[in-house]
Amino acid sequence: MRKPFIAGNWKENTDSQSSVALAKAVAAGSAELARERVSVAMFPPFVYLQAVARAVSSFAVAVGAQDVYFEPKGAFTGEISPAMLKDVGCTYVLCGHSERRHVIKESDELVGKKVAAAIGGGLLPILCVGELLDERDAGKTEQVVERHLRTGLAGLSAEKMSAVTIAYEPVWAIGTGRTATPQQAQEVHQFIRGWLAKAYGRNLAQEIRVLYGGSVKPDNAKELMAQEDVDGLLVGGASLKADDFVSIIRAAV
Repeated sequence: MRKPFIAGNWKENTDSQSSVALAKAVAAGSAELARERVSVAMFPPFVYLQAVARAVSSFAVAVGAQDVYFEPKGAFTGEISPAMLKDVGCTYVLCGHSERRHVIKESDELVGKKVAAAIGGGLLPILCVGELLDERDAGKTEQVVERHLRTGLAGLSAEKMSAVTIAYEPVWAIGTGRTATPQQAQEVHQFIRGWLAKAYGRNLAQEIRVLYGGSVKPDNAKELMAQEDVDGLLVGGASLKADDFVSIIRAAV
């Protein structure tokens, strides 16, 4: 049975004091669940990673980065390597979040390089996939998701693939107040697991966790988590309020 996984992406929010306070409140509020029944991770901005990691070091809560660069070091101004992230306490890293793809204009190929580099550097990548509204309306959801999977996981062996989590985030449901229905989420998650089974075999596909992300809130978390192939949630705005995020964590078990 796949252990539920709840991840909070703080995006470009918090400051040095509020990031630590939020992390401590979430860790304390989910302590009895995070040790055994659910995986919990928080993704602060780069500049607060070390402080947040230290603040939750005594709890069974992980810390991740919102992005990574694929080169190990060098003249890449502003970029952060996997080794740097490991050094400040990161376990996970997001790769290919929709805002990186569509706002920062990262290519599918670049995302794939980041996934491979993250694994090579000892991090656990969460590969984000998902379609725009016009792509869904045109019936291209599976085509887009398949492309994101194929390019994001390019060249990965089954052994390396076991380090990856997939997050399906319909772009039209991120920060818009719109949420894919539980049935819509399940349909795409089932497609993702089927694709993984063809690429890596049924056994591995059954082990890989597939998260849903897109306007997740305490009042829709339980119904989303009730779907057979929804193994967890990638939470945006609601992860910035400790009570809301802890409620979502509780809804997962």
